Amino acid sequence: MSGTHSSNDLGSGLKQRHVTMLSIAGVIGAGLFVGSGHAIAAAGPAVMLAYAAAGTLVVLVMRMLGEMAVASPDTGSFSTYADKAIGHWAGFTIGWLYWWFWVLVIPLEANAAATILHAWFPGIAVWVFTLLITALLTVTNLFSVKNYGEFEFWFALIKVVAIVAFIALGAAAIFGLLPGSEVSGVSHLVDTIGFMPNGIGAVVAAMLTTMFSFMGTEIVTIAAAESSNPAKQITKATNSVIWRIFLFYLVSIFMIVALVPWNDPRLAEIGSYQTVLNLMGIPNAKMIVDVVVLVAVTSCLNSALYTSSRMLFSLSRRGDAPAMARRTDKSGTPYWAVLLSTAAAFLAVFANYVAPAAVFDFLLASSGAIALLVYLVIAFSQLRMRKQRVAKGEKIEFKMWLFPGLTWAVIVFIVGVLTIMAIRPDHRIEIVATGLLTAAVVATGLLVARRRKAENNGRVALSN
Repeated sequence: MSGTHSSNDLGSGLKQRHVTMLSIAGVIGAGLFVGSGHAIAAAGPAVMLAYAAAGTLVVLVMRMLGEMAVASPDTGSFSTYADKAIGHWAGFTIGWLYWWFWVLVIPLEANAAATILHAWFPGIAVWVFTLLITALLTVTNLFSVKNYGEFEFWFALIKVVAIVAFIALGAAAIFGLLPGSEVSGVSHLVDTIGFMPNGIGAVVAAMLTTMFSFMGTEIVTIAAAESSNPAKQITKATNSVIWRIFLFYLVSIFMIVALVPWNDPRLAEIGSYQTVLNLMGIPNAKMIVDVVVLVAVTSCLNSALYTSSRMLFSLSRRGDAPAMARRTDKSGTPYWAVLLSTAAAFLAVFANYVAPAAVFDFLLASSGAIALLVYLVIAFSQLRMRKQRVAKGEKIEFKMWLFPGLTWAVIVFIVGVLTIMAIRPDHRIEIVATGLLTAAVVATGLLVARRRKAENNGRVALSN
């Protein structure tokens, strides 16, 4: 199949197993293995409420996105739908913001992977590993979408096996069936200053950080456009998002807070998974977690390269990015879009090493609220597209639940979260930086639209 082109000039080389695995493990990043320790240390066992709230939001957003994607699969996904439903400026803005988000993920994940490799091979500098990893994955992404799918399939499989094994060990430890384990039972859920030791404020703060660990769930709607049966793949992936988030996040976090006191300093220092495995008496716990985290960050890096290039390709097809980005090779790979996205990521890596820390910190902060803006745009697009489709008398195959009430509830929730972020000093910089970036992109989009309108008017005048 990889040689054939679908109607969007991209290859359709992603097999069913690729898309299935991508949808199952696309949501598992280093945030779960390492970052969850900080969230637990801040909110205590009640961190499960933060994960449940963030997870519920993602399930609802995916359902809305699924409704639009099943009706018209497109590699531009929500950016294309925003273009049709809200206006050209909205599709332009959210497309470029999303591209920027994933371009910034590339140097972050490459650096995380390089740091692990540097600890194993101290003779080789971190920047050398960063360069090698990014270059290697760029090359695999350049060949064909099938390569991306194959790499991601195996990365995802390792992540899933690791989490399932962790949950099995955790269950054995809880029931006292694990020989050599220092921990058992679930008393730590309440025995250390209660279930919510730091109050609801700490849970809200934890939710703000956990929400971003779910970013990437929507990639499956972008990737499905390069499979042979997009509507079927999107329906399956969207339906399975509930049990994926429940199993991978809620169950594994439950195991951690049940077995380890939330105020154990090691949770934030060495990460939640490693702390629990050490206490269970699992040999080489650090090495096991390092390998899994290395796979997780490499997988995120692979996805970031893929996603940023496909969004750039889609923007180019709509005339909103350089024309060269829409060129594809024989296998349907948008090679210029891959190279341009990687080049932007290399500039970010370069900025990380040579620019003052404040510059790179601002770049990072500028992507801080993009996930929420993407979700907000998806909700508004779904509201309008449903009305448009109903007005045309179209049959809606895959529906958002309790429409329009639940869609409006999501919008109110997201606006509430953005407001809390603006009020809280520790998140205000993200709102300010993302706000400035968004304003700049919207202004550019309006200028592009005005120029295009003037060109069209000029053509009409000439033809008359």
